[in-house]
Amino acid sequence: MKEIKKILIVEVNWLGDVLFTTPAIKAIKKAYPNCHLACMILPRVREVLEGNPNVDELIIFDEKGKHLRIAPRIKFILELRRKRFDIVFLFHRSLTRTLITFFAGIPKRVGYATRKRGFLLTKRIPQPPEGMHRSDSFSNIAESFGIIVKDRNYEFFVSEKSRFFIREFLEKEGISPHDFLVVINPGANWSLKRWPKENFAEVSDRLIEYFNAKIVISGGDKDIDLAIDISNMMKAKPIILTGKTTFKQLGALIERANLVISADSGPMHLAAAVGKNLIALFGPTDPKITGPRGKANTIIMQKDVSCKIPCYELDCRDNLCMEAISVEDVLLEVRKIRR
Repeated sequence: MKEIKKILIVEVNWLGDVLFTTPAIKAIKKAYPNCHLACMILPRVREVLEGNPNVDELIIFDEKGKHLRIAPRIKFILELRRKRFDIVFLFHRSLTRTLITFFAGIPKRVGYATRKRGFLLTKRIPQPPEGMHRSDSFSNIAESFGIIVKDRNYEFFVSEKSRFFIREFLEKEGISPHDFLVVINPGANWSLKRWPKENFAEVSDRLIEYFNAKIVISGGDKDIDLAIDISNMMKAKPIILTGKTTFKQLGALIERANLVISADSGPMHLAAAVGKNLIALFGPTDPKITGPRGKANTIIMQKDVSCKIPCYELDCRDNLCMEAISVEDVLLEVRKIRR
């Protein structure tokens, strides 16, 4: 262990999941403060770790683009080999990425012993127990190597450039630093995790009416139509920032907000990471497994509709679990926050 000078972490694929890994990254760096710590990460989630003081290098692995074909992938492996890492922590369970680290000659390979890749690992960790929080499952990999993960809160570092962008944008929209700013995040990576759009429209109108709130709808490119639908259902018109920000800029927006209302999604975890008032709307997913962790004042809303949770019935037609959360339920929690 004293010989470890260069550490590689193979990252996962989703924004929220990468945030889940930040407690483990922090603990690894604390255990080896003089090491060079690099993360192998997809380009679309690199912003989650950019500016993180515990990460010395981001190695971009573009598996669907630049590194899709055999020749570029071999070149990537050779470049990784030249970096001469001493150990790799495989947060991702992919056989392909494990093979890459094997062919890159990294002598210590630590990860979960899944059926197809266990023989490639030098430190094989039993699968985590069912029901463990996803973030703890990553910390468990580090702890299997004798590293103690004390702080379980996620970390996200907002850049000054992104803060300046949001300050300028809000100023142009007539929003002052004293306004009650509410960020609505209606999207999620699958439709059953979404609260009905008419509910988002109604709660936004009521927040404007009761609290003189300024409403900003956030999200990615895939959420643009959803944001427009919500805006069209509203009496007042919100500010639509959907598809117009980078993840760092979204972090700066949420950092400025007084309240975030979101389903189980990357922006929800981002709100937890930057420590905002957060109302998290849960339906088919289990907050014990994918719930937000951070210094935020978080209210998790989930109704018991006698369904098995977590539920992955993607062809479910009624989505009762999300529809059971009413606009009044959400407004009641907002009133508690505004006291």
